[in-house]
Amino acid sequence: MPGGSFAPAGVAKDRAGQYQGRLTGYVIVACIVAATGGSLFGYDIGISGGVTSMDGFLEKFFKTVYKKKKLAHENNYCKYDNQGLAAFTSSLYLAGLVSSLVASPITRNYGRRISIICGGISFLIGATLNAAAVNVIMLILGRIMLGVGIGFGNQAIPLYLSEMAPTHLRGGVNMMFQLATTLGIFTANMINYGTSRLEPWGWRLSLGLALAPALVMTVGGMFLPETPNSMIERGSIDKGRKLLERIRGVENVNAEFQDMVDASEFANSIKNPFRNILERRNRPQLVMAIFMPTFQILTGINSILFYAPVLFQSMGFGGDASLYSSALTGGVLCLSTVLSIATVDKLGRRFLLISGGIVMITCQVIVAIILGVKFGENQVLSKGYSILVVAVVCLFVIAFGWSWGPLGWTVPSEIFPLETRSAGQSITVAVNLFFTFVIAQAFLAMLCAFKFGIFLFFAGWITIMTIFVYVFLPETKGVPIEEMILLWRRHWFWKKIVPEYAEEDSSRGNNSTV
Repeated sequence: MPGGSFAPAGVAKDRAGQYQGRLTGYVIVACIVAATGGSLFGYDIGISGGVTSMDGFLEKFFKTVYKKKKLAHENNYCKYDNQGLAAFTSSLYLAGLVSSLVASPITRNYGRRISIICGGISFLIGATLNAAAVNVIMLILGRIMLGVGIGFGNQAIPLYLSEMAPTHLRGGVNMMFQLATTLGIFTANMINYGTSRLEPWGWRLSLGLALAPALVMTVGGMFLPETPNSMIERGSIDKGRKLLERIRGVENVNAEFQDMVDASEFANSIKNPFRNILERRNRPQLVMAIFMPTFQILTGINSILFYAPVLFQSMGFGGDASLYSSALTGGVLCLSTVLSIATVDKLGRRFLLISGGIVMITCQVIVAIILGVKFGENQVLSKGYSILVVAVVCLFVIAFGWSWGPLGWTVPSEIFPLETRSAGQSITVAVNLFFTFVIAQAFLAMLCAFKFGIFLFFAGWITIMTIFVYVFLPETKGVPIEEMILLWRRHWFWKKIVPEYAEEDSSRGNNSTV
């Protein structure tokens, strides 16, 4: 390899054994406030589906859809297929995709805290516009502002959590973002159930209640400390050291502090992180930033959650099917995320991803077989089979909640060196939102075309992603965030791509303008 093509990414020395510190109350409070942004992301995901099915909302903004809903002959697979509503829902994700890329230089140059505040303010504006909407233009503008909030929040918050957490608990602390997301979804579903009875204005209350967590995120963000990594990167070395001592609860933070200083020195020599991230030495991180969020969406969690209300109706819950479905699936998702938080730093990322993948494959195949044999277009699933499928659905949701749900965010946020961390997280968020947009647009049409085969489609993808993790993802448990580069150099495959330290060191001075 040419001597002048590489420079050290991250730090060059393994000081992990010298790290000291504990999980302090200061870090816990700061991370809880920051993770509020995840609840906003989840709340918006959960609220959209309920609102777009409310008659008052459809009659005001989508009269054609409302009339079609009342007149159309419905079948089990195609009754919700409408691209107009799908486009309305998905527009938020495109706005989030673009804003996540805009957030990257802001997060890097002005700090994680500023991006969190920007995201909170955008959520406040978006929620206000949506709740007060009198026409489709206001509604879409509100969705765009919510998308901007998601872009900034999802870009900055996982980074903030990973950098604030002590190394030995980083996985669990980072998963607070996913836990907040699942709680947001659960809360939104419960609110939708109540507001659906407040026709024709209940939808305004559903959309407007997003103001509460948005206010917490915005005001709380103003009081959050910046991460020591960001402070040192931006030149406040002494303040960064003092903050590090405070959040770790010890004075001897020499090893971790020196790793941050070493990383910041190289980070400040990089003028274009997005160009730098394409360099060969950053190839493994870039691959993970693209594939992890892509695979998270392709688990098929949407297909499972979509069918849950239908199954509950088959079990005889009637009009309360949506409530019971949301309560059960939302509850088990939250509990499984808590399980993941408790075990991720003990069992490791790979174990949770692989075991979760195996369980999800099994569940998707079982559901496909039962629906294919017993649930045609004009058939009703018997109560016995419905109970079986609901049990399998819950098992699938549990497996997703301990694996790809939280780890699809956690792994990308912890693997990048400081100089490309903000850019890498922006790519992760952009890819996630892009595929969320694609699935949101295509899922209902795919369901109509594939019928029960859609579960086999997602089972195939889960098989691919499980093999991918087994072969290409090294275990990041217990590895300091500024020493991740050493992990790639030891991996059987990535060491062939990531250059050796000796070769990089000789070219340190040749990359100051990359």
